This record gives sequence, C-alpha cells and structure tokens, in this order.
Amino acid sequence: MGILVSTTWLADHLNDARVRIADVRWYLLERDRTGHEEYLRGHVPGAVFVDLDTDLSSHYRGGPGRHPIPRADLFVEAMARAGIGAETHVIAYDDRGGAAAARLWWLLRYFGHDQVSLLDGGIAQWLAEGRPLETRVPTFPPSSFLPRARPEMVVSKDTVNQLRHDPRALVLDGRVPERYRGEVEPLDVRAGHIPGAENVPIAGNLRSATDLRFLSAEELRGRYEKLGVGKAERIVTYCGSGINACQTVFALTLAGFTNARLYEGSWSDWSRDASLPIGK
Repeated sequence: MGILVSTTWLADHLNDARVRIADVRWYLLERDRTGHEEYLRGHVPGAVFVDLDTDLSSHYRGGPGRHPIPRADLFVEAMARAGIGAETHVIAYDDRGGAAAARLWWLLRYFGHDQVSLLDGGIAQWLAEGRPLETRVPTFPPSSFLPRARPEMVVSKDTVNQLRHDPRALVLDGRVPERYRGEVEPLDVRAGHIPGAENVPIAGNLRSATDLRFLSAEELRGRYEKLGVGKAERIVTYCGSGINACQTVFALTLAGFTNARLYEGSWSDWSRDASLPIGK
C-alpha cells in the first residue's frame, strides 16, 4: 500500500479491522465552525475524529511557533484513544486537499509509525462519488505503539537561518502568495517570508480548486524540479505554523524526494524573532 489511497480502495476496506480511518478536518480562520462539528454532521463510515489543536500539537508555549510537535507520550495517548496501534494502518483525510490530514501522516511517521496514508481527494472526493456518510461515533479498544522519534525530520530556526545561505539547500514556503509577499498577515506579528525561500503554495499540488486529488507523481516531480529540488542536498519546508507544510513534505515524497525536512515553528516562529530578517 502506498502513501496515497483512492476512495475506491477505502470503500473496499471499510470493514478491515487493520485499517483505522481518521477525520482531521480543521479550520484556522473560519470561526463559525470546527472540524469536530463537521465530523458530527457526517463522516466516512467508521472514521474517528482527531483534533489537530489538541491531539496533533502541543500547547503554544511548549515549543516553537503556534503548533509545536506534541510530546511523545501525549501523542501516543491520543492515538490510543483513536484505536491506533502498532499493527494499524491509518487512512487520514480532511476537506482541504490534505492540508490538515498530512499533519497526522507526518507525525505518525515522525514517531516511528510508517503505516499511514492519505485519502486522495479527502471527504470531498468521497461525497462527489455519492458515497455514504454516517453520524455514529465509533469506539475502538485502546491501542498503542512504542514511539521512536526521528529528530532528523525536523529543523530549527537556527538551522534554517544557516541553510538559507547554503547554495546546496532549498527552503520552500507553502503559504499563499499574498502572505509570502508580505501583503497580508492575518495571524503573525510580522508579514513577509524567510529571505531566500521559494514560494510553492500547497494548492498547486492538487489537480484544481474543485478536484482536490493530488497531481500525479510525475507532475509533482516536474513542479518541484523547476525549483531545483532534484539538485538540493537539503530541503526545508515551512508554512504559517508547521501544519500545511506537512502537505508539502507529502507531495515531495509522492514525487520521489525523500530529503525534505519540516521547520517546526515555521513563520509563526521566525516572524516573532525581531533579530531575524524578513523578505517581501
């Protein structure tokens, strides 16, 4: 099984006890709804809800940026409540082209659990094909796995500050162009981008604004090779707070690039350090 599965594959495995479906819907700026409310209105049958703010992030003061990586013990506890154990294969989805679901994909791999995939197109594709939803909240026996953190998957602010000067490295900013250019900044203290970073919005990894399935591996490879990804010895991805940048890592992995690292604090970490420069 690859890191991306189709709705057809999932429909055929809804009753597979080894598969756990995770709904990771999350809305950053939409104050009138939450992912959990949308989940309760209807979700893929058998899916559990995983909260990005409480299950997939630490408290703001627990690390760099607005969404630090959670502590290993707390993350494993959250996964246990969802029935995710050592033998479970997780299928994560959202309704934003993997922008939030990829955070669960990335964290499970970071903590040593590689049996995880994204649902191509998410719940939007599921609904477009007329597939059923349910409102019942399933329960599963608690499970667990032994976390084995992979610190090499993460880079710090200091490392990024060094790599932006390194011609062998490439820093990728996955935010929308207007935030990258510094024209708007709805959340963080300063507007702009890390000097030297290339802007590669995560929406460009998808087929279109209405078809939220990923581009083919070949198309993704072409997109990133134009930036010199294939020649870079080290690749760093960042976004606003380290959430959406996980989708960049996922797309790069689909394209065959395995040396992408996540800047954990991302712009929310960089922008609040007045000693660091910004580009506009």
